[in-house]
Amino acid sequence: EIYTLSLHDALPISRRARARFSDERVQRYGNIAELRAAARRSVPRVMFDFVDGAANDEVTSRRNREDFAELELMPRILVDVSEVDIRTTVLGQPVEVPLIGAPMGLNGLVHHHGEAGIARAMHDAGTIHALAAMASYSIEEIATEAPGPTWLQMYIWRDRGLVRELVERARGAGFLALVVTVDVPRAAGRDRDRRNGFGLPPRVTLRSLAGGAIRPRWSAQFIRHPRMTTASIAGRGGGADDPVGITAYVNGQFDPTAGWDDLAWFRELWEGPLIVKGILNPADARRAVGLGADAIVVSNHGGRQLDHAPSTIRALAPIVDAIGSDAEVILDGGVRRGSDVLKAIALGARACMIGRPLVYGLGAGGEAGSRRA
Repeated sequence: EIYTLSLHDALPISRRARARFSDERVQRYGNIAELRAAARRSVPRVMFDFVDGAANDEVTSRRNREDFAELELMPRILVDVSEVDIRTTVLGQPVEVPLIGAPMGLNGLVHHHGEAGIARAMHDAGTIHALAAMASYSIEEIATEAPGPTWLQMYIWRDRGLVRELVERARGAGFLALVVTVDVPRAAGRDRDRRNGFGLPPRVTLRSLAGGAIRPRWSAQFIRHPRMTTASIAGRGGGADDPVGITAYVNGQFDPTAGWDDLAWFRELWEGPLIVKGILNPADARRAVGLGADAIVVSNHGGRQLDHAPSTIRALAPIVDAIGSDAEVILDGGVRRGSDVLKAIALGARACMIGRPLVYGLGAGGEAGSRRA
């Protein structure tokens, strides 16, 4: 196979000079939509659709964005805004911006900087990143390469020994909180991935070959710095370099029998702050707090699980009302501008999680793109 490298990829320049070049290149992008468009140009379609796509007809994903647009901002005039302070705390952790990096797995498919680059971007902004259980970088790699306030996200998997092992590793690495995602009893049907034949490792088809050929920079970094696996669970279901075996193992781990007792088990397992992610119903939020949750993430998995679910901004206020001051509430889903964050905070959220925007930035310009996002 012959890959054409861009001049930027070929030159033996220092990492610092390369980072400065990337920083300057991504400064042209003025909003998340522009970063998304840049990522679409830079990343093969199968990888872009894996990040950008959602379940079935993608109705929930669209609602997450559209319902933000329905909310108006009522201004008050003649107020001194010469100094604006957007700092806050999340579960006692001071943050410079009310944003948290949402857990999204397999970021290494988009750019080899992956979750490490995103975590560094969030830490540079003075805030928290949540590492996905299915991240391309391991718990220990993140602790070393992106030191800073970090949470671990976990699913309710069948293999409780594996769950306990990952939680203990996160504890040993100094992670601050555990995020339990509760809205994935089964893997969802995602039409874009099905049409693209998406899988791990990526299938070599005429379409994927063409996508790589017209994106030589992505192809070069993918070959030189492959990040095709879920690093924290490498070796499960096969060898450490067997993504097929690992993927089959993970697909069999989602537990459709999971119930509230399982959440209570996580509360016993983790003595630090416990965050429950994937709640849309006020009654579920109250029950989670009753079992010891310190924070609720109002989330529909970015529309990637249950299509035709309510948008998270619509679900936010009833959940805030239901749990009052008993726990903090974080909004996840559809956030693309600072005005979206403002609306969520006005409706009672302590902060917002952002996922796709950071990965769009990653695709557009690696770590520098995530910092721009």
